[in-house]
Amino acid sequence: MSSWLGGLGSGLGQSLGNVGGSLSSFTGQISNFTKDMLLEGVEEVGDATTELQLSNSKLEEVENAFAGQKSEYDRLKKLQAELEEKLEAAEIQIKQQSAEYRSLLQQKDVEISHLKARQSVLQDEVHKMQHSPQSGSAVIPVVTTSSTTTSSSASSFLPRPSGSHEGFHGDEMDLSDVIWSQQEINRLSTEVMRLEAEVSHWRRISQASKSPGSENGEQGEILKLQRTIKDLREEMSREVDEHQHELAALQDAQRQKMADITRRHREELAEYEERIEELEEQFQNGGGQQASSPLDSSKLLDLQQTVQSLQEAAEQREKQLAELGASLEEAGRKQDALQLEKDDAQAENMELLQNYTRLQASVTELQTRVQEQEGKALHKAQLDHEIQGLRKALAAAEKEMQRLKTLAETEPKEEVEHADILELNTIIGALRQEKEILEEEKFNLQERLKAAEERVISSEGVEPSDPEQLRDLKVELERREKSLRDTEEERNTLMSELEELDRQNQEATQHMISVKEQLSGQLKEAEAEVTRLSTELNTTKDQKRALQQELDTQKEKLSQSAFTLNDLHMVKQQLESTAKELKDKLRHAQDQGKELRRETSELKKTLLEREEQLSAANAQLSQAGDGRVEVQGTREEIVEKEREVADLRRELSEMRSSHEKVMSEDYERKMESNRLKAEHEQAMSTLEELSRQVKEGQAVLNRTVLEKDTRIEALKLEKGQLEGELNQTERTLAEQAKQYQQTVEELTRARSMDASALQMEHERAIKLNQEKDLEIAQLKRDVEQMASDHRDTNEMLSITVAGQKQLTDLLHEKDVFMDTLKQNAAELQREMENSILVATKEAEALRQALVDKDKQLGGMKEENSHLKEEIDRLRDQQSRPQPLAEPRTLDIITELETEITQLKSSRDSLDEDVQTLRRAAEEQQASLLLSQKSLQAQQSELEQAHSRHEQITLNYDRLIHARDEEIARLQQTVDGLSEHQGHADPQHVQGVVILQEDKTQSLNGENGNEKHDLSKVEIERLVRGIKEKETEISQLNEKNLSLAKQLDQLVVSRDEVGKLSQMVLQKDLEIQELHARVSMGGGHSQDAMFLRQQLQAYAVEREQVLAVLNEKTRENSQLRSDYHRIMDIMAGKEAALLKLQQENHRLSNMSDPSGSQEMFRETIQNLSRIIREKDIEIDALTQKCQTLVTVLQTSGGESGVSSNQFEELLHERDTLKQQVKKMEEWKQQVITTVKNMQHESAQLQEELIKIQGQVSADSDCSSKLSVDYTRLIQSYEQKERRLGSLSQELAQVQQTISQLSTTKDVLLGKLHSVAQTPEVTLAAQASGPSLTAEPPSHQGAAPGGDETPQQALQSLRALLVDREVMIRTLQENNHRLSNSASASESEQRGQAEEARQVRERLEALQRSVREKDLLIKTKGDQLSKVSETLRNRENDNEVLKQAVTNLKERALIFEMDVKKLKEENELVVARSREKESEFRALQETNMQVSLLLREKEFELSAISEKAATMEKMLKDKEQGKSGELNQLLNEMKSMQEKAVAFQQERDQVMLALKQKQMETTAVQTELQHVKDKEQRLKLELERLRNHLLEIEDSYTREALSAEDRETELRKRVTMLDERLATSSSAVENASQQASMQVESLQEQLSGVVKQRDDALIQLHTSQEQVKQYAVSLSNLQMVLEQFQQEEKAMYSAELDKHKKEKDEWRRKAQNLGEKAAALQMNLDEANAALDSASRLTDQLDLKEEQIEELQNQVALRQEMLEEAQRKLMNLLNSTEGKVDKALMCNLFMGYFHTPKNKRAEVLRLMGSVLGLSREDVDRMLEEDGRHGVTGWMSSWLGGRGAQSVPNTPQRPTHGQGFNSSFSEMFVKFLEVESTPSLPPPKLLVHEIKSLSAPPPRKTTNTSPNHSAGAAAASRRANESNPFLAPRSAAVPLLSSAGGGSGGAGGHLLMKPISDALPTFTPVPVSPESGGAVLKDLLKQ
Repeated sequence: MSSWLGGLGSGLGQSLGNVGGSLSSFTGQISNFTKDMLLEGVEEVGDATTELQLSNSKLEEVENAFAGQKSEYDRLKKLQAELEEKLEAAEIQIKQQSAEYRSLLQQKDVEISHLKARQSVLQDEVHKMQHSPQSGSAVIPVVTTSSTTTSSSASSFLPRPSGSHEGFHGDEMDLSDVIWSQQEINRLSTEVMRLEAEVSHWRRISQASKSPGSENGEQGEILKLQRTIKDLREEMSREVDEHQHELAALQDAQRQKMADITRRHREELAEYEERIEELEEQFQNGGGQQASSPLDSSKLLDLQQTVQSLQEAAEQREKQLAELGASLEEAGRKQDALQLEKDDAQAENMELLQNYTRLQASVTELQTRVQEQEGKALHKAQLDHEIQGLRKALAAAEKEMQRLKTLAETEPKEEVEHADILELNTIIGALRQEKEILEEEKFNLQERLKAAEERVISSEGVEPSDPEQLRDLKVELERREKSLRDTEEERNTLMSELEELDRQNQEATQHMISVKEQLSGQLKEAEAEVTRLSTELNTTKDQKRALQQELDTQKEKLSQSAFTLNDLHMVKQQLESTAKELKDKLRHAQDQGKELRRETSELKKTLLEREEQLSAANAQLSQAGDGRVEVQGTREEIVEKEREVADLRRELSEMRSSHEKVMSEDYERKMESNRLKAEHEQAMSTLEELSRQVKEGQAVLNRTVLEKDTRIEALKLEKGQLEGELNQTERTLAEQAKQYQQTVEELTRARSMDASALQMEHERAIKLNQEKDLEIAQLKRDVEQMASDHRDTNEMLSITVAGQKQLTDLLHEKDVFMDTLKQNAAELQREMENSILVATKEAEALRQALVDKDKQLGGMKEENSHLKEEIDRLRDQQSRPQPLAEPRTLDIITELETEITQLKSSRDSLDEDVQTLRRAAEEQQASLLLSQKSLQAQQSELEQAHSRHEQITLNYDRLIHARDEEIARLQQTVDGLSEHQGHADPQHVQGVVILQEDKTQSLNGENGNEKHDLSKVEIERLVRGIKEKETEISQLNEKNLSLAKQLDQLVVSRDEVGKLSQMVLQKDLEIQELHARVSMGGGHSQDAMFLRQQLQAYAVEREQVLAVLNEKTRENSQLRSDYHRIMDIMAGKEAALLKLQQENHRLSNMSDPSGSQEMFRETIQNLSRIIREKDIEIDALTQKCQTLVTVLQTSGGESGVSSNQFEELLHERDTLKQQVKKMEEWKQQVITTVKNMQHESAQLQEELIKIQGQVSADSDCSSKLSVDYTRLIQSYEQKERRLGSLSQELAQVQQTISQLSTTKDVLLGKLHSVAQTPEVTLAAQASGPSLTAEPPSHQGAAPGGDETPQQALQSLRALLVDREVMIRTLQENNHRLSNSASASESEQRGQAEEARQVRERLEALQRSVREKDLLIKTKGDQLSKVSETLRNRENDNEVLKQAVTNLKERALIFEMDVKKLKEENELVVARSREKESEFRALQETNMQVSLLLREKEFELSAISEKAATMEKMLKDKEQGKSGELNQLLNEMKSMQEKAVAFQQERDQVMLALKQKQMETTAVQTELQHVKDKEQRLKLELERLRNHLLEIEDSYTREALSAEDRETELRKRVTMLDERLATSSSAVENASQQASMQVESLQEQLSGVVKQRDDALIQLHTSQEQVKQYAVSLSNLQMVLEQFQQEEKAMYSAELDKHKKEKDEWRRKAQNLGEKAAALQMNLDEANAALDSASRLTDQLDLKEEQIEELQNQVALRQEMLEEAQRKLMNLLNSTEGKVDKALMCNLFMGYFHTPKNKRAEVLRLMGSVLGLSREDVDRMLEEDGRHGVTGWMSSWLGGRGAQSVPNTPQRPTHGQGFNSSFSEMFVKFLEVESTPSLPPPKLLVHEIKSLSAPPPRKTTNTSPNHSAGAAAASRRANESNPFLAPRSAAVPLLSSAGGGSGGAGGHLLMKPISDALPTFTPVPVSPESGGAVLKDLLKQ
């Protein structure tokens, strides 16, 4: 495109260059003329003889010229005479031809009349044949057949939908209806096509009916056609109405079906919902029965299956609904399409009607024309002579046309005649079209004749003579028609040619008149300009004075600027000195940083030594476990270690203070740098102001110098003019003196002479007077000529001044442009540096993140190994029996361990401080390196970029190396630390264990007879668990810190950061939960194992989550970018489509049927040729550039590039820039709609390709997401399976626990019964079996006990001994069972928590999957929208294409119309007028172009001067250019690499393009038609433009020749005047000689002669003076020119110097700015490091405080544990025979809730529990029967008031309680109460307490147990278990978060209540839960 535009621009430039050349030659002639006129005055000589000789020579020259002109005039006269003769001959020829043509016309008219008569006879015969009785039957079928054919065709094409309405109102709507509607649509479209074909057929027939001879015969046929058209129209409207009715019926049926389906769907949904609710209710009600009956579970499964099947059916129904909706939408769309088609058909009908009316009008017009022709036929005899003349004129015109065709390429003057010929061609084409129409009419007539013949033959057996007659008639008809056509054509052509010739003649005369008017107007304007220029001369003189004053002021400003420059030099020196000081300070800081590093390494070594000593001390401690002396020694060692730690801390504080000092010094340095920056900015601002002032001064100087030059030149010209005027005045004075002398002499002579002599003298005086008058007139003319020359010179001066002003403005603009370019370059450099810095920072951050990840991996692996070792050790310990430990040694060990943990935390803090110091030192080092780089970069501007690049790369490598070394060092330290920890921790733990074992063994040896104390074993376990928890807390804190650091380092997107922060919050919550777990004291080895597993799971989970997060964020960003890109593409597509529509509309309006397409083709070919040439030029230039680059690269490796090559390159660059500017200017003028169309098509193609690529990318993304989704679903299913297995295992474990608890409760009940008194034992013996046995056994055992009490006592004693043995064994079993129960509980907790975590993870994954699904859906919707919009656009394009084709057809139809030709003729006339106006405008532009050419010449001169200065500067700066060139080459290499990458991308894109090109070919082909039209139009435009330019050239040449003629005539007039003057002077000389002879005779006149001689002497002296003046003037001019040259040299030197200084200052300013930016960046980095350090210290302090608080809480918990253990032991000893308060409360409440007839059983049970005998209970019951229960109750309660006790209602799911007895229920109640409740499976956020809050004493809301039944699982979490009785809050028990793990070893009855019994505390009773148990009892 650019090459094509370039070619166009060059072509236009060449044509304008030709115009400029002609104008420059014209201006050169004018300047020569002015020079000649100026030199005329200088050539005059003082001596009279020489003057005579000069005048004679001039006379001869004038005579020669006159003779030449005369000969030329004669020649021209002869030519004119010849041309006139030719004209006369041509006119005679034309007259003869017109006469011949007229005679021919007459003959043709006669023939036409004969033929018409013959035709009428033939028509009559035909009518007679038709109306004969045999042909009566044949006439009607003609019409009927046509109508029947139409109706049959209509019926064939319009089949009635017979069964269309039957299927509408059915129940189901399937695809068959849609297919039927589609078929209907297709049928209608075919019908429309058929109707269109019929319309075109009838249109052709109507057009054929235009023939003038057959109007009367065709009237009947026209009427028939009208009728058929009406019938067809009615049928069409009927069909359309039927179709609309069908569509409406379809839509109604569809709506009804949709409504029915939706109603049914809603009803089914409602039924399903009701069914589901019923099933849920059944499920809730029958939940308790599921545990007992497996049938319910099978029913549930069936119900679930039915629910699933119902859901599937609902989904299928929804799908069906969606499909139905889609089908409805499709039907609606089809209806819209049908409506559109109907509208189109109606519009076409309207158009057909209009065409029909127009055709009727044309028929009537033709009839009128025929009548006129018949009238004119009478006058044709008179026109014969004119026709002969016209024939001659035609022949002459044809010859002229041939001649013009040959001369059209060479002579541009005959373009007007060429246009006339073109118009003639168009008229001939129109006539040809008319001829074709007549031929068609003839053809139709022939067809009709054939049809008539056939009818005649078919109707009657005609004789063989009839067809022969018909044939003869046909032949005659054809012959007559041919002759008629020929005559009409000839007549039309002759008439049109006559009219054309008349019009051309009129146009030529008008054109000549307008040219004359323009020339007269130009003359007037020139005179006005002359007067204006004379006034401007005076103003320029005044301006000169003002400019002189301005020059003085500018000189003063220059001196001031020089002073300011010196000040700036001083400031620069100061800045350099400060920079040196900063360098020294930076070196000092580097030394300090090295010292700090050395000190940190020493500290590390000391730390390692201390850690080794600590490990040795630990080993000694583990060995020294026998006595306190060793403990004291260890304590002394610990004190020493503390001292060492204090020393270390002191050293650390010193280090910190030194670090603070360094930071303060750094801050001071930063403040100094800020101050220097501010000073530098001030200096920069002053520098900028000075540079601006210098620029302004330079500009003003340039202006003043230019104005001075122009004014000096003007003054020189004025001086020359004044000298000429002085000379003239002196001559006139001398002549007047001569005249006066002569008159005096004549007077004296007249005195002496007589009358005759006087008379002679008088005559002579009169002659002299006349001569003088002539001389005065001549002088006046000379003065006027001088004035005109003066004006011309003034004009020249003003033009030059204006040009110089424009040049100065251009220079100023160029300087501004240079400044802006430099600023842009500086900004780009800064941006590059910033981007490099950002990239390096990101790389460092990523590297650090990698290092941290590696560290974390190592730590995780080490922790894994440690955890495995500890698990093995703990298993060994569990397998071993655990002996007692001495509490004091335990305290010492705990103290030692706390001290060790403190030391570890201090060591960690020291490590962190060392790391922060190292980071600070590294940052300082980086800042030092950056400052050094910036200072080095100040040295040279050219080496700056190269050195910076190298330094950055070196720095990057160095940093990578340093990071690698640091990573290796840190890895070593980490390995060392991990090994040390690995050695120390096992040793430490083993040491503790060994110590414990040793001590316990020794104690075992000493106290072998002591029993195992449960409490002490538990305390040891708790202490160990607490220590492990503390270590885990420290590890978790470290992990938390590392996570926080990672979060700070990772620069991720906002979403990722938010997700990570949520993860960190979750981890913190989990840590707090662990703290709470530790504080609440659930410390067992199993918990430690579980925590380690959890840690491992967390690590794996965190890695997985991070990976998933990274992937998802990347996918999200990709999708977002794709979405934005697609939206941009869509916007571009819409804009392009709109443009295309506008272009199509414009083209449809523009498409004219004139025959100008060939000319457009020619212009397009020319343009393409120019484009090819420009492409070749561009290729050559690119090759040249490549060769230059290679030369530069080859030479860049050596010493550098030679100055000549560099200068050539620069010169070529300047020339190319100028060419580019010209091309751009011309490009802006020449860009037309072709470019837009091509651009838009290219855009469409690119956007299609992009969209396809995006669609493919989206599909890839969706496939990836679907794969991820399936993977997640699989993992989710696996997790669900695992959960199911875990829940099954849990259920089994719970069942075993419940079995164990039942056995334990039975045993405890036996113990209770044994421990009571003998009487009580009897009752217990009776009640003991009752607990286990059935009611019959219970009843049967009672009387046996009553009979033999003594025997029972003995047996009971024996039983007691057995039971004591049993109790011991049971206690051991109980202990084991409690251990196993606690282990199983911890396992269950771990499993529950794991299940919860799995669920949470699954939920999170499901959420993410849902989000991704939503994203995919949104993207898919967007894609579908985009595709829909694309389809719509394509449809629009297709519609537009159809419109274009329709327009083409219409254009063809319009071309056939005659009216349009007339309108086009009028348009041609209007266009000729417009072209005349354009010609005038082009003349004006021609003038402007000439002015522009002058300006460009001045610009060229200025640019050449600038180029010279630039070459000098380049020669000066050759030495420094090599670095810049190397930099450029490096940049070129990087760009080449980028280009390779881009090429690869381009190849990929090209593959996609190739795929898309197949699709876009169809669009391109259709676009090509439009482009072809456009190209034709452009070619026509270009031809017209060239035509106009040629006309302009011809007119300019004519004007120039006229001006030349005028100048020649003026010269001739001046020569004639001079000849007259010379002849008069010769006459005067002759008279003077005669007078001299008379004076020689008269002696009286001798004095007068002397006076004359004196006057002559005076004249000579004055002439000599004039010569001297001229010499002095020339000298002065020389001096002035030298002075000006010196001044110019001075100014140019000063300008160069100022420019150099300005460039240097600008460079320095840029360097300083870059330094300042680097320092600012260092400052920001240091501040950021300080902030991060402060944040880290704050976090460390917070964590230390948290650790201290946790330690305090641990101590508190330990004390509380010890107290609880003591109380437990006391209570176990003291509360063996006591009854539980809660049990009594329940019994009491149960009594009141049972009905009165069942209360006796409750009282008996209460008596048996309280130890009363059965007889006493029966007695009390009998008394109760007598006088109520109140007395007994009041006596039993001992006068207390009734207190509210909690009820224990039965579970609502307890279904089997109806059939069981009260004793069984009580046993089950005890079992339920004895089973420990599990903790809740979910750790919610609101349950977590803060670390500072006190531990919870009791949790009332506990989750239900799984063993209680399936209904408990379905119950909400906040519902309390109604069978859990509230426990006493008096004793603070240690319980976990669940509240059920508190003393897991003992039974509920053995739990501590209080010191006194019974302690009845008021408990609130819920009204809902009252009476449920008693109701069950009553039912029994």
